[in-house]
Amino acid sequence: MNTPLRSSAIDGAASLDMLAGSVERVTFHSAETGFCVLKIHARGRRDLVPVVGHAPAIAAGEWLTASGRWVTDREHGLQFRADTLQVTPPTGIEGIERYLASGQMRGIGPMMAKRIVARFGEAVFEIIEAEPARLTEVEGIGRKRAARIVKGWAEQKAVREIMIFLHAHGVGTARATRIFRTYGGDSLKVMAEDPYRLARDIRGIGFRTADAIALRLGLARDAPQRLAAGVSYALQTAMDEGHCGLPVERLVRLAAELLDVAPDLVRLAAALVLREGREVVADTLRGEPCLFLKGLHGAERVIAMRLAERAAGPPPWAAIDFALARPWVEAKTGKTLSASQAEAVGLVLRSKLCVLTGGPGVGKTSTLDAILRILTAKGVRVLLAAPTGRAAKRMAEQTGLEARTLHRLLEIDPRNGGFQRNEDNPLDCDLLVIDETSMVDVPLMHALLKAVPERAGLILVGDVDQLPSVGPGQVLADVIASGTVPVARLTEIFRQAAQSRIVVNAHSINTGRMPAAPAKGEDSDFYLIDIEDADEGVETLIELVTRRIPRRFGLDPTRDIQVLTPMIRGSLGSRNLNNALQRVLNPSPSAEVERFGWRFAPGDRVMETRNDYDRDVFNGDLGTISAIDAEDEALVVDFDGRAVIYPFNELDTLVPAFATTIHKAQGSEYPAVVIPVVTQHRTMLARNLLYTGVTRGRRLVVLIGQRRALAMAVREGASRRRWTKLREWLDAA
Repeated sequence: MNTPLRSSAIDGAASLDMLAGSVERVTFHSAETGFCVLKIHARGRRDLVPVVGHAPAIAAGEWLTASGRWVTDREHGLQFRADTLQVTPPTGIEGIERYLASGQMRGIGPMMAKRIVARFGEAVFEIIEAEPARLTEVEGIGRKRAARIVKGWAEQKAVREIMIFLHAHGVGTARATRIFRTYGGDSLKVMAEDPYRLARDIRGIGFRTADAIALRLGLARDAPQRLAAGVSYALQTAMDEGHCGLPVERLVRLAAELLDVAPDLVRLAAALVLREGREVVADTLRGEPCLFLKGLHGAERVIAMRLAERAAGPPPWAAIDFALARPWVEAKTGKTLSASQAEAVGLVLRSKLCVLTGGPGVGKTSTLDAILRILTAKGVRVLLAAPTGRAAKRMAEQTGLEARTLHRLLEIDPRNGGFQRNEDNPLDCDLLVIDETSMVDVPLMHALLKAVPERAGLILVGDVDQLPSVGPGQVLADVIASGTVPVARLTEIFRQAAQSRIVVNAHSINTGRMPAAPAKGEDSDFYLIDIEDADEGVETLIELVTRRIPRRFGLDPTRDIQVLTPMIRGSLGSRNLNNALQRVLNPSPSAEVERFGWRFAPGDRVMETRNDYDRDVFNGDLGTISAIDAEDEALVVDFDGRAVIYPFNELDTLVPAFATTIHKAQGSEYPAVVIPVVTQHRTMLARNLLYTGVTRGRRLVVLIGQRRALAMAVREGASRRRWTKLREWLDAA
């Protein structure tokens, strides 16, 4: 075997292999994404070489120069995986004919390609560019067909020029293809005028990539355009961490570090951005000057206004005498309401807007069931919804009524990512009940409140002590803390629930006390396993998931046991644990494919990590890969009985989910959860994170970790403060 040539580093990566040759065959090419599989006659190699990469357009006969790495695919053997592909028109008679016949040139088929080459030889491309009228010398080419050929050549030339430009400025082919597909012939113009548009418009291209391109294009480090983009990006980063705004000085430090410029330049840029008033607004939080993304600032203000107005209004149903309704509903449910439950039911029945909150084992489900039975018996039209599919399914099982995800309730519009239900097309109900409200972020609550009819009631159900939403804001916590909205808080643990160590330890954690392990030999639903270090913990965790728990409790390790971890990184982070568990739980799959750093195979548990409106799958949804179709380059994921197809080149939003972060598990419950807690997680350890993880387990919770790390989590009162203004506006209302 010939040794591939080495090149210098490209895009900051380690040294890459180089490959050059003519394209013999285009096995597969996606016009949408540019993903392609090629066979090429490589210089210095006897056999055809399979090449996998990205190119906006590719044709047999073209000359290809690629940089990347040699990999051995389990199914297809040795192949070259290209980071960059550069193609140029062919130069030999045979290559030119194959290129013209490939279908890339409009108006030319195989027979016409032979005639053109027979007439002009190797001068074909010069004739098309310099003397296009001479194409009519070829039999079968009139003026219209000649014009189509000239236009097709010009388009191919423009594609090549754009790709060469992008490669020269450090952009790999996959990203370059996305840029070209987004902007087409205007790609160079867009990048010259505002390279930071790339970060706003194209998935997979962030600020740092756009900034690197801008600097390569010659933009000065202190250019106003760059500084303004840095301020907006710093606020966007804050939003990704849950904030709606940031104190000015904190924002200045963040942006100055990001841009590697003096803080005074950032302050000046922030002032200019504020003056424009398009993306950023200024306000105060607890008296401290802050900057906000304009959309989030406005959304929190509207949420406060709409909640305050609803809280002040009468419920849409006639007054209900709960003293008379109580014996009726207790007879219907067969459950006697406690004093705190009865008080909660009475408060909800008197209120147009109310929060129902409490931890595990305090009777939220039976309280809500009593409320819904009374109201539906009075003819009140009720809608139920939750942020995730699993939470909605559980809500339906608990109440016996239909429940939907919020996105499906609001009828997502895949064309723009917005919702079809709004003020002009409101929901048809007298009462809307939202479960797991702690997961609802500011943008979603804003959309939700626009869609609820003005006359309708609203019940927000959730555990305020859990983690706040993944998205920006802390809506439920701010609503409760404001005192503006009636709150029914259940605190009494019922006798049956008190027999569960899961419930008891969850409440212990929530009040800052260490969870208690069962006595030796005692049957329990909660266990603590001590380990010395994280690396040792990986082996112990795998043993627990694959053998000890299934043998002791009869649970299926793939279907019933979920590993929840505080972080993505580290030996006991979700990335490493997914790889380790996948090797053990799905060692010899019938088929597999590797994409974006992950291996995917039938039987794998996977999670969607973004809201995919086209597929009707949302961030945090769990599924199982049911099939892989190598011929169609796609895999099928079963999401609770619904088959969803993912082309191989669109697997960047899908990740294995044998292990997942606790944040991603919000709104879900599992028969058993295993939670590693070690000091390598220290930056994420917090009481509400551990509490959220523990309350995900229905039948069994196993904490595996270091006592010191567990104490750190219990002692840390809450995760980092979120900068939101909703509570202040509610207080003012």
